[in-house]
Amino acid sequence: MSRAHSFNSAAAQYAANRPSYPPALFDTIEELAGRSLSGARVVDVGAGTGIATALLRARGADVLAVEPGEGMTAEFRRGLPQLPIVRGNGNALPIADAQADFITYAQAWHWTDTARSVPEALRVLRPGGALALWWNGDALDVEWVAEAALRIGRFLGVDVAAEKRKGSRTELADPSGRLRFARREIRWSRRVTIDTHLANIGSHSAFLLTPEDRRTAFLEEERAHLLKAFPDGMVEETYDVLLLVATKP
Repeated sequence: MSRAHSFNSAAAQYAANRPSYPPALFDTIEELAGRSLSGARVVDVGAGTGIATALLRARGADVLAVEPGEGMTAEFRRGLPQLPIVRGNGNALPIADAQADFITYAQAWHWTDTARSVPEALRVLRPGGALALWWNGDALDVEWVAEAALRIGRFLGVDVAAEKRKGSRTELADPSGRLRFARREIRWSRRVTIDTHLANIGSHSAFLLTPEDRRTAFLEEERAHLLKAFPDGMVEETYDVLLLVATKP
């Protein structure tokens, strides 16, 4: 669980530099769920600093954020004081039965124990309600993105491409088979400074748990690589959002 808790010490960095999500993502959630987010009661679990929560509210949802981390909750309240948030997690939601039209997890479902979080989602959802899970993933068919992913993978000792393939396996979202997920991918991009791009990388749990001297040295080497590809100092990050949506019978 140390990886999950690592974000609390870097909540401001996370809020300032992590990518958001495109409008097409929320259009697709509505399409797969068969209902609008506008006016819907939404529980956004693992809300972090509120990146997705704010976008759900902008779509007209009546949204409640649920977040286990003290540091992330404090940053959420600082940045979004008008939105409600409670402490809790997806394995034991602090919400009564059949309260939600949607339960959403942005970059957070993988921190849950599906043996507990699946029954909890089914308990809290109303009949016909939808569970929506999504993750921003690197678009590895973009040459510079793939090269950067290889460098990061070597540094962390992971096969980034294999991890992405594993993450795209729908059945792993609910090994019990109780939920039938529809799957979509939505491509989008954002243009940011190299500093923002590097701060985004550094806000991921694997880097937060890396000794600071090693992390700093790697990010400075990465800056040199990026300046060769982007001499104007602006990076075009390209993402594929993996979206999974399942409806409660």
